[in-house]
Amino acid sequence: MRRERGFTLIELLVVFAIMALLIGVVPTAFERMRDAAHYRDVLRGMVSEMRLARQQALTAHTDVLFTVDLEQRHYSAQGRPVRPIAPPLEVRATVAGTEFSGSGAASIRFLPDGGATGGSIEILRPSGAGTRLRVDWLSGRVSQEALLP
Repeated sequence: MRRERGFTLIELLVVFAIMALLIGVVPTAFERMRDAAHYRDVLRGMVSEMRLARQQALTAHTDVLFTVDLEQRHYSAQGRPVRPIAPPLEVRATVAGTEFSGSGAASIRFLPDGGATGGSIEILRPSGAGTRLRVDWLSGRVSQEALLP
């Protein structure tokens, strides 16, 4: 008896069903992965720039500003390149009244004695979860705390 080689119709249908399922799931998973990468990049970048601004103020014995432009969606420490904020993220700032400009830019001033004007920056994901970056006015220390939706 000779056996035919090849795939049955059932086997082909199962393979096509698995491929259709993957094609439906992969874009959603990729979108979530990309949003998570943008969130981590902005969070790490802001913390790094704030700590760098504090260090610059201490070593150069001069005031150094960390600025977040809420309208143009970018941030930077004084004298450093501007870094963008990814579109799916929402950013809120609470700073001293003298450090908020009418054009939507909020700044935290790091002082040569180690202090700062203080404030906080909230970085929120589309789900509502996020992180608050706090700058202590007395010590100028930058800390993070989770925000739950």
